[in-house]
Amino acid sequence: MPKKTTPTSTLSNPVLFTEETLRRAADLATNSYSFRPVWAGGSGEESTGESVARHLEATAALLDTDGWVRIYSTSVLGDNAVPEFDETATTEDMVRALLDLVRDEPASGSPRPLSMALRHVAEGEHGDPDTCEIAGGILTLIIRAHTGSDTATATAWSERLHRTHADITALLTAGAAFARAYGPGAAALDVAAA
Repeated sequence: MPKKTTPTSTLSNPVLFTEETLRRAADLATNSYSFRPVWAGGSGEESTGESVARHLEATAALLDTDGWVRIYSTSVLGDNAVPEFDETATTEDMVRALLDLVRDEPASGSPRPLSMALRHVAEGEHGDPDTCEIAGGILTLIIRAHTGSDTATATAWSERLHRTHADITALLTAGAAFARAYGPGAAALDVAAA
């Protein structure tokens, strides 16, 4: 994996996620024993660091626009909450209403947790299922480097009771910086800049 020797700091909150954290995450990625390379998604095709960075930045923008919630619940749905049924409702009516509820997820403009925001960006022009999967893996590597725990995940970290929107934005910014510094295409970008 290409390593940039002196990455320029692009972290919005370097106290939370330092350049050293990103270097440790790069070491974790290099020494990963996963069944698939870090930069390849479910399709088996490699994604560039830049494409993963764009996915992470679009996720941050989505959360800035629509809002972030620690954990998704039906209380976020407002008027779309689980409907009440009386004794005349058929099983089919109830199942249909529940399927509609699950299918709709939050509407545009509704706050969402990190994992859901990553998936929603994968449905648009700034990402796809591969960049979504890779971005989630990169965020997990950063959290593992940050906490020192080899079992930590970005999703669990983002759902901790004391977590804030600023923490999530810092993680996404660190992920984008990591992807640009250590992802495929980083060496080519370094050569072009020289």
